[in-house]
Parts: sequence; C-alpha cells; structure tokens
Amino acid sequence: MKLLHVMFLSSLGAAAMADDQGIRTVPATVEPYRYAQHLDIAHVVAVTPVPNVCEVVPMQLTYDDSNGQRHIMEYRIMGNGCSNN
Repeated sequence: MKLLHVMFLSSLGAAAMADDQGIRTVPATVEPYRYAQHLDIAHVVAVTPVPNVCEVVPMQLTYDDSNGQRHIMEYRIMGNGCSNN
C-alpha cells in the first residue's frame, strides 16, 4: 500500500501539468481499489490531498486509462497527522 501511495504522489507533477480537453461527457463512477489490481494509468488527472489526521482516510485518484476512459479510484491511506512524540 505504501508503494501505491508513493506511486500516486510521484505522479502529482504530471497531474499539475495536466490539461482536460473536455472531450468526456459521461462522469466516471468511483471504483474501489482491490489489492494487487492491475492499474492502466496513462494520465493522472487529480489526487485528493492527504488530510492532517491520525487515522485511515479515503483518497481518490482520477485518471485516464490508455484508451482515454476516465476513472475515479478510491483507496485508503493513513493520514499525515500522526507523530511519534
């Protein structure tokens, strides 16, 4: 799961430079992430920010696959608010 989180964060740079061409008219449904699921991510559109809480929180990744289809995937990560003090 940490690897998946790192992969999403590393693609934020691509998301920052992403431009939506407005071609898609059908909104994507939210798909839950399944462990070891094959992901066909050609273009990251958006990633929800990690909240500053100490608990597991839902996140969403919006991406286009190699066929140009828009997907919204929901997954869970630990928030950034935990400290070892």
